[in-house]
Amino acid sequence: MGVPQAMEALRERAALVRDSLQKSQTITESMVSILGSFDHRLSALETAMRPTQIRTHSIRRAHENIDKTLKAAEIILEQFDLMRKAEAKILRGPHEDLESYLEAIDQLRSIVQFFSNNKSYKSSDGILNHANNLLAKAISKLEDEFRSLLTNYSKPVEPDRLFDGLPNSLRPSATSPGKQGELGSKNHSENQKNLENAVYTPPTLIPPRVLPLLHDLAQQMVQGGHQQQLFRIYRDTRASVLEQSLRKLGVERLSKDDVQKMQWEVLEAKIGNWIHYMRIAVKLLFAGEKKICDQILDGIDSLRDQCFAEVTANSVAVLLSFGEAIAKSKRSPEKLFVLLDMYEIMRELQSEIEYLFGSKSCIEMRESAQSLTKRLAQTAQETFGDFEEAVEKDATKTAVLDGTVHPLTSYVINYVKFLFDYQSTLKQLFQEFDDGDADAQLTNVTTRIMQALQTNLDGKSKQYKDPALTQLFLMNNIHYVVRSVRRSEAKDLLGDDWVQIHRRIVQQHANQYKRISWAKVLFPDLLCSILGWDYELKPDCPRVDVELVAGTGNGGVTFDPPKTCLFPLRN
Repeated sequence: MGVPQAMEALRERAALVRDSLQKSQTITESMVSILGSFDHRLSALETAMRPTQIRTHSIRRAHENIDKTLKAAEIILEQFDLMRKAEAKILRGPHEDLESYLEAIDQLRSIVQFFSNNKSYKSSDGILNHANNLLAKAISKLEDEFRSLLTNYSKPVEPDRLFDGLPNSLRPSATSPGKQGELGSKNHSENQKNLENAVYTPPTLIPPRVLPLLHDLAQQMVQGGHQQQLFRIYRDTRASVLEQSLRKLGVERLSKDDVQKMQWEVLEAKIGNWIHYMRIAVKLLFAGEKKICDQILDGIDSLRDQCFAEVTANSVAVLLSFGEAIAKSKRSPEKLFVLLDMYEIMRELQSEIEYLFGSKSCIEMRESAQSLTKRLAQTAQETFGDFEEAVEKDATKTAVLDGTVHPLTSYVINYVKFLFDYQSTLKQLFQEFDDGDADAQLTNVTTRIMQALQTNLDGKSKQYKDPALTQLFLMNNIHYVVRSVRRSEAKDLLGDDWVQIHRRIVQQHANQYKRISWAKVLFPDLLCSILGWDYELKPDCPRVDVELVAGTGNGGVTFDPPKTCLFPLRN
């Protein structure tokens, strides 16, 4: 094919494409026109339907609002109905049905909360005022109910009920009703050990069935803002009852002047009673008070601790004041053992006191008890010093005519024996002021007392004009001391060396006595007659002349009587 033909064919094809494009443009314009007409129509339709749509939406919203309003109205009506029912229960008071009354109070609080959160409601302020006034009246009635229940079920505990809670060894004896059982000073240490594992049973101060009601009432009063009213009611009621219980037991407030005026026998009995009162008060009464206080005021921690502190404060003060009066009174040797008894009971009760009075509210009572314990220890220690000095300086003119044991000797030995019944207590007492070896301190005290006695006996022996009686007096008294020590626990403390040394001293005085006595007589039968000894003179026993040592006069006798003639000398 030639070029002209090819060009012709190309032109034909271009013309065909141009025609096709023109047709496509025409179709496109037609479609655009059609679509534009549709858009116009739809827009017109939407405009026509908009009022209908608005009305439909409004109706739907109106239905939703009506539903919400009806639900709100139902809730409000329900609140009004609940308040009406609660008001009826409140007006009837708590006596008929306390549980229902407490439920009504809870319901009132819920209603107050509801209207407080929805103050936009019409008349909500008026409803709130009414509900709050009703709630205040309800709490006021609860206050009266709490006071009534607590008062009716709070009665003083009779002594017999308290004694029933004691171990058998501490209960009143059958021969002396109303008095505590005597533990027996002869076995003091053993009794103290037995008491360490003794079981105490606190009395039931308020019936268990009443405690949950009192607890619920207390909770409601606190929630109603009547915390101070609750505190005053509880404190005044329980404190009074506790004090009455102690008075029935025999507790009385005594000052230092009262104590000073008492005869020792009366005071000693009162101290014995006080020891029992302390044990009963702490282990039974205060423990019982702690238990009911914890149950009634459970969940109200600050008020609970404060109430217990205020309830027991005066009773604790009365008990401790007597101990303080004794500790501060004039010291005397006979008071040492009651001071040790008092110190023992304070040590025995120390763990209970720290538990019962462990809160910040009770710190004053806890510190007062600790102070009394220290004061008793200090006074007892000072009494030791007084006793040692009194023994050494005892100036009684009571003469023992026949040279036998002086009353001072037996008094001191009995005193020391009693001290060893209090060994564990004495060691504790020493450690109050000194961390050193308690055994060594007790040994030192005992040795000093024995030395003080010996010094005094030496002085008393010089009252005899007869030198023989001087030696006999010292021999008898020191022998009595040695024999008593050997038969007591003091031997373990003073040691065998002490015993052997003093036995030799006894023998020395015996030898001196024999030497001086034989210097005054020529015949053993005359000596035995003078001294009142039994003797048997054998037929073949020669009479013996006294040999005098030159330059010593009658004091130089060297004669030793034949054992065949006389019975042995008696110690």
